[in-house]
Amino acid sequence: MTKPEKIGNILTWAHGLDDKVLDQAHRTAAMPFLEGHLALMPDAHWGMGATIGSVIPTRGAIIPAAVGVDIGCGMIAVETPFTSDLLSDDLTELHHRISQVVPAGMGQGHDNVVDDRWSDLETTAGNVGLWQNDLGTAPTQLGSLGGGNHFVEVCLDERDRVWVVLHSGSRGIGKRIADRHITTAKGLMKAWFIDLDDPDLAYLIEGTPEFQAYIDQMLWAQSYALVNREVMMDRVLLQLAGWIGHDFTESSRINCHHNFTQMEHHHGRNMWITRKGAIKADTGDRGVIPGSMGTRSYIVTGTGSDASYNSCSHGAGRRMGRKEAHRTLDIDGLLEGMAGKVWNDTDALKLLDEDPRAYKDIDQVMADQDDLVTIEHTLHQVLNYKGVT
Repeated sequence: MTKPEKIGNILTWAHGLDDKVLDQAHRTAAMPFLEGHLALMPDAHWGMGATIGSVIPTRGAIIPAAVGVDIGCGMIAVETPFTSDLLSDDLTELHHRISQVVPAGMGQGHDNVVDDRWSDLETTAGNVGLWQNDLGTAPTQLGSLGGGNHFVEVCLDERDRVWVVLHSGSRGIGKRIADRHITTAKGLMKAWFIDLDDPDLAYLIEGTPEFQAYIDQMLWAQSYALVNREVMMDRVLLQLAGWIGHDFTESSRINCHHNFTQMEHHHGRNMWITRKGAIKADTGDRGVIPGSMGTRSYIVTGTGSDASYNSCSHGAGRRMGRKEAHRTLDIDGLLEGMAGKVWNDTDALKLLDEDPRAYKDIDQVMADQDDLVTIEHTLHQVLNYKGVT
């Protein structure tokens, strides 16, 4: 069983971390309101505000930038009763069908509201102090993918069962909420003459109006993100059923955040647990851990590790930044890595930053957290759909 390593006030399941990442994690771990130790998951890598792949326990304060600008980003996976014999040799038409019902790319959305679940979100938005001029494109971006590493995939597991897996978050409205409260936190630091080693560690103090406003709107954005994934998944499954020619009943559905914070009870105390690029993995919790678009993904069950605050990795984690990937990787290598899959191959040049070589080895990541999760199913992608900026 993997043994996490203690480095100062950090407990890490990640190996081979460079100094830049460790320095960032140490800065977060040194915050005066940290409760216990900071936990680094095996996919840990540098991020804005805090290390991606970190679990940050706090009492009395929260760092908005540690939650990040894609509040509630996460994964959804659905197991279908189909097997590969119902998939044709050419999935190009299915890829096209998915692209028609799920807008993808930065800033992209639908022409109008496509799902009546928006009405409930709109009502609760008013309850948490969000008004129509705040919401912007939120109504039409509900049911849209976004860009970066967000994706829709069709996969086969070790039993030859078909799964649909999707990665997305709270889109433009989540970023708008995050940016506003990060700016508020930085303003408060200046007003209180608090000098931080990293300005993105600016925090909000529990019991203040600013703290409560952030919590309310952040939780709303998490709800938006969860519904966003549900809407997209429902639309993709309709296309899958239509393309195969068979209606079906889902065997199981998993929908989990990996950029979020919530109050939890650990080590005998109530505390805020911020997971930046980590999922909740309490005993029996089911989760989705994707690799890169050319490797494998995993359906897992949490073991409830006290040391990790019931958490595990959210994916493979980046091995190199996006600019470095575009600068150093080649299209031929990407095409080779995606051989046998249907994907946005005509956009290969734009997708170099998503090349599997830009990510850590997902199998090593899984081995490094064998004490945090149990693998239920191993998924191999046969179709990948991404947004291209």
